[in-house]
Amino acid sequence: MQTKVMRQDVLTILSELLPWHSFFGRTVLITGAGGALASYLVGTLLGLNDLEIGPPCHVLAMVRDVGRARRRLSTHLDRADFTLLAGDVVDPIKPTRTIDFIIHAASPATGREFAADPVGTLRANIVGTDNLLQLAKRDQSQGFLFLSSGEVYGETGDRLISEVDYGYMDPATVRACYGEGKRAAETMCVTYAHQYGVPTYIARIMHSYGPQIDLSDGRIYSDFAADILARRDLKIMSDGRARRPFCYVTDAIIGLFTIMLRGKVAHPYNMGNDEEVWSIKELADRLTQEAFPELQLSVDCPASVDKALYPKSHLTGGQPDLSRLRALGWSPKVDVVRGFRRTITSLTDEALLA
Repeated sequence: MQTKVMRQDVLTILSELLPWHSFFGRTVLITGAGGALASYLVGTLLGLNDLEIGPPCHVLAMVRDVGRARRRLSTHLDRADFTLLAGDVVDPIKPTRTIDFIIHAASPATGREFAADPVGTLRANIVGTDNLLQLAKRDQSQGFLFLSSGEVYGETGDRLISEVDYGYMDPATVRACYGEGKRAAETMCVTYAHQYGVPTYIARIMHSYGPQIDLSDGRIYSDFAADILARRDLKIMSDGRARRPFCYVTDAIIGLFTIMLRGKVAHPYNMGNDEEVWSIKELADRLTQEAFPELQLSVDCPASVDKALYPKSHLTGGQPDLSRLRALGWSPKVDVVRGFRRTITSLTDEALLA
């Protein structure tokens, strides 16, 4: 369902001066559409239709978990410009409509999922990406956006990370299923663009959060949001020193559409918030002291962590260099205090509406 905060977010995204007319009268396939970011992509395109400024696009939302998708996308289910497709990107994809744009967001994306289904993680990124690129080639699609990850950089150290900086990644580890899968999929995007002329675009996403987060997925911002909603002290499942760039969903979605509509073909772009880079401990302190001081919460660091549930990330720190994305006219606008306040407000409203 869409809360008031989410509806406001969509209007904020659509107020950005982007060539939205590119989607008028087109068909857009979004895979993994039940995910936190992808569901916002769906809502944005349908919100564009609601503005009635051009011929409506048709959104095909492909999902594996139909139950979760129906909950997250419930506002859209009865719309004539929306179709929910049950399916897995690793299987042959045979839509009945010609596809003008493809946004590939289907992939496990948390440490818990990597540990539980590393094969599925690899297949979604390798087999799934190849299937979708074949579809884009067949239909001569106008744009193919691949949602990659900052994990392709491997162990970076605490430094500025540009799109050409790569660190060590051991492929003989379970956790590498995600980073190596994304690396291979990016190479597919580049080769399809080179050999077949498929206009591919690559977004390396880093730590985006917002109202559609899954409170049980094990990511730090999800854990913190669950703690805040429960009015309990924030628990850190590490030493708290790892630094991450935290990007609110409106900035992330604008960034993704900017890459797809203004970016260079087969050219990776970092997508995060370089103005909101905090250690886990610093984020917890900002949330307890600045975002929600009225709750009088503390920060709890346990003595040990179950490493089977929380496989260590390859990213050891660093700050994304967003020069490429900023050169396209994008800049982040939402800090973590405002972003988490909007997230908690929306999650609270959703609980009341359920």
